[in-house]
Order: sequence, then C-alpha cells, then structure tokens
Amino acid sequence: MSSARPGRTHDNTAARYDHILAHLQAAGLGALADLGFRGLDNDILDPVIVTGYTASRTHKLTPGQAEANRVLAVGRAPVEHGFAHLKNWRILTKRRTNPARATRLLRALLVLTNLEINR
Repeated sequence: MSSARPGRTHDNTAARYDHILAHLQAAGLGALADLGFRGLDNDILDPVIVTGYTASRTHKLTPGQAEANRVLAVGRAPVEHGFAHLKNWRILTKRRTNPARATRLLRALLVLTNLEINR
C-alpha cells in the first residue's frame, strides 16, 4: 500500500509516482482498474492493468466490449464497496494535515472496515 495522496492527484499520476506497474510485474500480479487508469499500461499483448472500454457519440461499444465492461464491473464491485465503507468513517473528511500522515490512519480504518464487513 502506498502513502496517501491529496484528493486532487489523478489516478495515473499517483500510480506512476508509486511505480505500481513495476510492483505488480515484480509480484507476477495484475489489476482490474477503472477508466481513470486508461493509458497507464500500453502493453496490448501482456497487460498488467485491465481497464474497461469507453463509448463516444461516434463510437458505440460492441456487444463484446459491453460484456467485457460488465465482467470487469463484477470483479471491481467488492473494491468499490470497500471504498464506500471507508468513506463512512467521516474522520477522513475532517483530517487537515499532510495526506502522507494519514496513511497509518487509513490502514487502521481499512482493518476496522474489513472486520465490520466480514461480521
């Protein structure tokens, strides 16, 4: 787990700063990510970070792309639920110090949240 960053930090910026791709590759792991991470991993043959497809007014999703997005959403749902539970701890909105100092607090809240969810 990396240190906490200010909320204005973009997902890709934080991932690059913390060398997330290198850490995942070293561990032989991959990650399912939201569209905020598009463009971080450009290795088409062996991706480390898998993101969904986006549609536009001129480019609609194919049925296969839509199904891939659904499968990705199912895999990411528990993570998003975890983030939602962490937001229930309102102390995170009241914290007025350097975000790097919040890391220990976040780790403790994550443990408490997991205990609460798994009861």
